[in-house]
Amino acid sequence: MFDPTFTEEQHALVATARKFAAEHIIPVAAEYDEKGEHPDKVFEAAWELGLMNVEVPEAYGGLGLSTLEGCLIAEQLAYGCAGIATSIMCNHLAALPLMIAGTEEQKTKYLGEMTEQYMFASYCCSEPEAGSDVAGMRTRLEKDGDGWVLNGQKRWITNGGHASLYTGFATVDAGLRHKGITGFVLPRDTKGVSVGKKENKMGQRASNTVDVIFEDVRLSADNILGEPGKGFAIAMETFDKSRPMIAACAAGLISRALDESVNYAKERKTFGVPIAQHQAIQFMIAEMAMAYEATQLLYSKAAWEVDNGVRRTNTSAIAKALGADMAMKATTDAVQVFGGYGYTKEYPVEKLMRDAKLLQIYEGTSQIQRMVIAKNILMRG
Repeated sequence: MFDPTFTEEQHALVATARKFAAEHIIPVAAEYDEKGEHPDKVFEAAWELGLMNVEVPEAYGGLGLSTLEGCLIAEQLAYGCAGIATSIMCNHLAALPLMIAGTEEQKTKYLGEMTEQYMFASYCCSEPEAGSDVAGMRTRLEKDGDGWVLNGQKRWITNGGHASLYTGFATVDAGLRHKGITGFVLPRDTKGVSVGKKENKMGQRASNTVDVIFEDVRLSADNILGEPGKGFAIAMETFDKSRPMIAACAAGLISRALDESVNYAKERKTFGVPIAQHQAIQFMIAEMAMAYEATQLLYSKAAWEVDNGVRRTNTSAIAKALGADMAMKATTDAVQVFGGYGYTKEYPVEKLMRDAKLLQIYEGTSQIQRMVIAKNILMRG
């Protein structure tokens, strides 16, 4: 049965990640957001401390932490900066197809590389005309003798411009829809692989997002993940396992919005008293607190289900959708608490609001999550 309490070791992980966010992320978050730059020094420090690739099994050099423990770390990193947290989390996202469907040789080689050296990996799923509709992808894998030839374009690829390794999906026949999807893994320096434009985003600007292009890329059987045509199930299981972490990121943003609002409301005065004494402000702060508690419980339950092999599609989707929507509202309300100051870059809440919006879009929009939730409910019985 799901138990929402944390162990001493898990509390220690939270403290470590919180300290890292306070010392390494928060002091530089605004600068990297303004410049839209990839903060290598921050990421390298996170890797050295063991905050990247935390769920990679010990057999391949990782810490072998649970999904819940990965989420606890992600929440604290997102408290500091959701963009920086996303880049760290997406290394795990890229590792998941390997962990789910990789052969022993593939896991030893590629997961071992990710833990032995500071490096980034990217998950290549979305395309210019196939984001939420994964089965509609057009990137093509064609059989060629004993190997394969890969052609296509992936879009919105987190860490893509800095990654040394890509995992992703293509189709052996677009007409087959989900039955044609096939997983692959390949190093960036493979001939025919290139990186396209860097996106100039509204939020999460410290996280690098680019196109990744494949032009007549030759792959061997060793580059294929799982069986050809069985990749859709790998992609869906990847999302089931990664969505609790998006909800954890939402919890981090809500928590930060709450803390910033409380501190400001106690200091800012109107009509001769701190605005914290005004009921309108109190209601917004109370709703932020409610949103945080609900989101943390939901992502904890979704992560617990992943860790215990419970059917998890619905809980992960609910946690991701509700958390993202609540983060958007909480950060918007934080701007409202700050008033005119909240609309300026002098205070961090406008960045929180911009960062929160992406949670409602990537890894399945809030609308797609509702479709998943409804389908699972309607299929019962």
